[in-house]
Amino acid sequence: MNNSDFSAIKQYISDLYVEKDPLFQEMEQYATEHSVPIMEKDGLETLRHYLRFLNPEKILEIGTAIGYSALKMNDACPNSIVYTVERDLVRVNEANDFIARKNKANHVHIIVGDALEVSDQVTLHAPFDVLFIDAAKGQYKKFFELYSPLVRKGGFIFSDNVLFKGLVAEVNMERSSKRIEKMIDKIKHYNEWLYTNPSYDTVILPVGDGLAVSRKLHE
Repeated sequence: MNNSDFSAIKQYISDLYVEKDPLFQEMEQYATEHSVPIMEKDGLETLRHYLRFLNPEKILEIGTAIGYSALKMNDACPNSIVYTVERDLVRVNEANDFIARKNKANHVHIIVGDALEVSDQVTLHAPFDVLFIDAAKGQYKKFFELYSPLVRKGGFIFSDNVLFKGLVAEVNMERSSKRIEKMIDKIKHYNEWLYTNPSYDTVILPVGDGLAVSRKLHE
């Protein structure tokens, strides 16, 4: 199967997910118009499918943006509480507006600040059943090391964007910049580190932009 065929299959699967909720439709349109990165539909629906089986009580998300994935996770598990960390104040205000309009202020709580600096605040709400990492890709390993101790044994950690548009698998490619090259190397190192970490059982799924699923085996 060539890349064109695989892209067509991904698009076909994505098109099967028809969003019926008017607010989520508005959020998707807003993200498109304002260049806000949100999860690709097939990756998000895979994550939501896992959550329905896991039925977590508390979820920690690193990277709120406009609150789309946080609200979508709670939508999959309406009794869950989502704590989500965001440092961009503009995004915080946008997310709070959508959260209020969805009447989910009691279920989705934003912790404002840099995720690498607010662990003391986050710890107050631990332990978590699920950790979802979807922020600065170059910091994934730091996020994982900082917040995985707050996930209970048997809990799950999901990492989005771990295939970085397929660039992690490219060989002899012409990279556009040293920054992109460095990012690719960091993501590849992160993926290899996940797979060799004896405290976690990890699989990477080629959905969305790549979703790593890690189950915590040991404290």
